[in-house]
Amino acid sequence: MQGKSFFVDLTKCTACRGCQVACKQWKKLPAEETRNWGSFQNPKDLSAITYKLVRMTEAMEGEKFKQWYFFPDQCRHCVYPPCKMVGDYDDDQAILHDQETGAILFTERTKNLDGQQIRESCPYDIPRWNEETKIQTKCDMCIDRVQNGLLPACVLSCPTGTMQFGDSDEILEIAKKRLEEVKKYKPNAALTDPNDVRVIFLCEDNPREYFRYAVASADIPKYSRKAALAKVASPARRIFG
Repeated sequence: MQGKSFFVDLTKCTACRGCQVACKQWKKLPAEETRNWGSFQNPKDLSAITYKLVRMTEAMEGEKFKQWYFFPDQCRHCVYPPCKMVGDYDDDQAILHDQETGAILFTERTKNLDGQQIRESCPYDIPRWNEETKIQTKCDMCIDRVQNGLLPACVLSCPTGTMQFGDSDEILEIAKKRLEEVKKYKPNAALTDPNDVRVIFLCEDNPREYFRYAVASADIPKYSRKAALAKVASPARRIFG
């Protein structure tokens, strides 16, 4: 597979949130007003001004604490992005697919798209939109940095080596090799959708333990699937419709 990819080894993540802060700083995104909602995770969810979020799940066995699961959530930059398939039906320049890196890029023209439909087309529940401008946003792989030979801000900031970034084929080999090592003491370890996305997580337990959308969700609304399929018919529709 050509292009670039991330490998996120969750066995090394300490939830320091350095990646979350680095994303905010590089993108010059404003802080969000947060409050105590019963979790160390803050803000509570992704938003139009939060592209990266370290999710924290306190796993229990009955009434006993089991362990923390940390998950630095972000756009997965799908190899075949359903958000673009859906968006192209209305405006094929609103969501771009950079051929060199594989990055999926949302432009200001996403304001012409149905935000809810784009979000629901995503099997990882990533896209968000600004309520005032209606422009949709998400991680763009720090493409401005990558095109200048730099690492994405989140990768550069990681103090534990949790995150790696590079050519997709090399990253996938690193991920597979690390999986073999981890499986020796964590037999349930798994990679998340490694052939379908450019952000590959190594989970030491079932990925769903970390987060509902750690792996692709199968419960995408049917109308969004239909909208994606409609892209195939759209050229004929434009000619004959």
